[in-house]
Amino acid sequence: MILVVGGAGYIGSHLVKELVEKKQVIVLDNLSTGHRYLVDERAVFIQGDLGNRADLDAIFEKYPIKAVMHFAANSLVGESVVDPLKYYQNNVAATLTLLETMLKYNVKNFIFSSTAATYGIPNVELITEDYSTNPINPYGRSKLMVEQILADFASAYGLNYVALRYFNAAGAHESAEIGEDHNPETHLIPIVLQHLLGQRDKISVFGTDYDTPDGTCIRDYIHVTDLARAHILALEALLDGKKKTAIYNLGNGLGYSVKEVIETCEKVTGRKAVIEYTDRRPGDPARLVASSQKIYEELGWKAEYSLEEIIASAWKWHSRNAK
Repeated sequence: MILVVGGAGYIGSHLVKELVEKKQVIVLDNLSTGHRYLVDERAVFIQGDLGNRADLDAIFEKYPIKAVMHFAANSLVGESVVDPLKYYQNNVAATLTLLETMLKYNVKNFIFSSTAATYGIPNVELITEDYSTNPINPYGRSKLMVEQILADFASAYGLNYVALRYFNAAGAHESAEIGEDHNPETHLIPIVLQHLLGQRDKISVFGTDYDTPDGTCIRDYIHVTDLARAHILALEALLDGKKKTAIYNLGNGLGYSVKEVIETCEKVTGRKAVIEYTDRRPGDPARLVASSQKIYEELGWKAEYSLEEIIASAWKWHSRNAK
C-alpha cells in the first residue's frame, strides 16, 4: 500500500486519482487546505496530521506501507514571509516526524513534492537540476531543508527518495470531477477563469516592463495530470530498485508569459478579460522555466499537455463548479 500525505489537496488528489488505478492507496490529510470530496472513493481516507505521532503509528501499524508520497506542505510564498513559524513547523518539523516514523517501521521509499522555488532567482533560460539552490523565502527554504534532510537520511539510514521540483501546476482532471479549489486563490489561471465567470471584477497584471518579449513575466505551467504521472514514474523507479536517490525538475521547457496565459484563457472561453496593469511585485523574476531533460532521459517523462489543453481542462472544471 502507498501512503499519500496531503492527498486531499490539489496536486495530491490528482496523484491519487491516477495511482488508485495501479496501487492500493491510503490518504492522510488534515483538511486544513484540502477537501474531502477531492479524494477518490477507491482510496482509504484518514483525517489526521503528518506531525501527529499517534496518527502515523495507527496507520503504519495497521497497513503494510511500501512507500510514502508527501504533498502536505504549506505552499503560499507570501504567507511564508509573514508567518515563517507555520512553514518551518509543518514543512520541516512535521516532515521529520513522518520520516522518523517511516524509519521506525522500516519503510524506506519516499517521494517528495518539492519546488523550483529552491532555486531562488536563477539567471538562466532553462533551470537544470545542477543549478545552485538559493531560495529567497521561507517556503523555498523549508523545501530545500527537507531535500537536505532526505540526502542525509539516505546516507545514514538507507532511505530511498525522489524529490520533484516544479513551478506552476495547472489544469484539472479530464473528467472535471476534481480540479483546483484554493481559498484564497493565488494562481494565475484559476484567477483569470474566475474573472471570466464573473466571480472577480478584473485581473491584475503586476509589471509590464520585464525583459521579456511582451514585457510580462514568463512562467512554467504543467498540467496537474502530467505532474501526477511523473510522481508515479518516480515511485515505480524506487519500488523496482532502478533508483535509490534522485532530484528531478518537472517543466514544459517553454514558459508562457502572463499576457499569453490571459489571451489563451480568452481564446478558450470566448470571453474578454478586464485587465488592470500595475506595478511589479517585489521579488518577481522575469523568467522561471525548468528543464526536464534529466527525468526524460532517466524515466521517460515529459509534459504532454499544451497551454491551451491545460486551460480548457481548468475551464471545464471551473464552469461545472461555478456555483
